[in-house]
Amino acid sequence: MTEQWRFIHSGLCSPEYNMAVDEAILTAHGEGKVPPTVRFYGWNPATLSVGYFQKAKDEVDFEAIDREGIGFVRRATGGRAVLHDQELTYSIIVSESYPGIPRSVTEAYRVLSEGLLLGFRKLGLAADMVQLVNEEEKAKYASMGSAACFDSPSWYELVVEGRKVAGSAQTRQKGVVLQHGSILLDLDADQLFRLLRFSNERVMERMKQQFLKKAVAINDVLRSLKQPEVGLVEVEKAFREGIADGLHVELVSGRLTDYEEELAQQLAREKYGSEEWNLRR
Repeated sequence: MTEQWRFIHSGLCSPEYNMAVDEAILTAHGEGKVPPTVRFYGWNPATLSVGYFQKAKDEVDFEAIDREGIGFVRRATGGRAVLHDQELTYSIIVSESYPGIPRSVTEAYRVLSEGLLLGFRKLGLAADMVQLVNEEEKAKYASMGSAACFDSPSWYELVVEGRKVAGSAQTRQKGVVLQHGSILLDLDADQLFRLLRFSNERVMERMKQQFLKKAVAINDVLRSLKQPEVGLVEVEKAFREGIADGLHVELVSGRLTDYEEELAQQLAREKYGSEEWNLRR
């Protein structure tokens, strides 16, 4: 019999609530109160998230964030800055001890991303998982070092025609793996780079051009193939099916428990909505 996991569709939520819900599910799952969970969500307002280790004050232009009405939050996961706007954001939360989840972060990433690969293929895209195992591969995908996430594939990165199509990050706490990431329908690189700090315009422009050579959104690829663009509903369907197939599970629609909702509200208020957390570096 196929293992059942919970599937939650949160819709558009505030940046602090989105990050709080991921952590609340992680905590509840670690305590054995809820099953492994896949969640789909979006952002209101559009939000710049930075990785746990990024120096926000050095890398983010907060005046531009305010001017453009963009939200801001620090993730509990690593990686670089992501502009969450025209995308499907997903999270997968499962115990480290779940059968088939490897102990190593990179191998767990490969297993959990298998469903994303299938999702892209269900949309008719020739997606591949790149393994940066040799110097040639590493050089091909090397980053110029900008603060933006999508400009450098990591181990087992998902690419279409050599360009990165999904940015994912992972953390492990309380014996639980949390992987979340962005699946871009469309990409506004100009806006993303307006929100980041650079020493001068010339450096920003060079970084942006490098970024555009390495990152791509689903509809960019479809337009280049002279195929019709896709909307969020179509993308959600493809990735829900792809993740279920990739993990060999059945995704059963559910909702947050009262315990998770209370915890999420508390975390949103006290942690992810606080300057102490968001500007800690």
